Amino acid sequence: MLESHGKLTSEGVELAWRKIPGAGPMVVWLGGFHSDMTGTKAQTLADWAARTGRAFLRFDYFGHGQSGGDFRNGTITRWRSDALAVIDELTEGPLVLVGSSMGGWIACLAALSRPDRVKAMVLVAPAPDFTEKLMKPSFPPEALAALEAHGEWTRPSEYEDGGYPITKALLDDAARWQILDGPIGIHVPVRVLQGGVDLDVPWAHALHLSVAIECPDVVYHLIKDGDHRLSRPQDLERLLDAVEEVS
Repeated sequence: MLESHGKLTSEGVELAWRKIPGAGPMVVWLGGFHSDMTGTKAQTLADWAARTGRAFLRFDYFGHGQSGGDFRNGTITRWRSDALAVIDELTEGPLVLVGSSMGGWIACLAALSRPDRVKAMVLVAPAPDFTEKLMKPSFPPEALAALEAHGEWTRPSEYEDGGYPITKALLDDAARWQILDGPIGIHVPVRVLQGGVDLDVPWAHALHLSVAIECPDVVYHLIKDGDHRLSRPQDLERLLDAVEEVS
């Protein structure tokens, strides 16, 4: 199947998307923090969908990739709204959400908001509550000082020269969307793929999520030598296997 593409206007900003028609349930890709829909895992899923005749949708959040907006103005509230807008406007019927890193958090929030639509999830190195539980505890003193004085700190990144901005607005907003402090009312099958040597999302963090989800059909796969990206050929095979299993 040929992949179509376009822009969806959400809250005054155009969100870029790509879609492959096919049999359902439609698989929807939810990318990570400061990533885009052209990454290895998303492309692998697109190739799989085209090859097998499955429906697939991927998109870029506000301030990410080919979508409009300034990344530094992004928040969990905004990116959650983007996901819901894409689901409501571009999909029909049952869905399988595939979320990577922050996309795992957004997938959980979407599943909680659209329980009638989401029928299963596959989460790759999921990072719910990452701002409060992973990011802030790792900040050096200069980061805390910059956030207090200027409302923004440039976080170094091994993936991008010059790093990227972290704002106080992002951190303050994210606090309202924390889900790990209590049972998570998700009642659909979930498969979690987690690297044992992930330096960004510890394996225990993803395990905590797996335990907190109320559905009994949750399987946690620890890939002992896997990193955060889980984009090696064997990792991508595990991803496709998990998507096919819950579909």
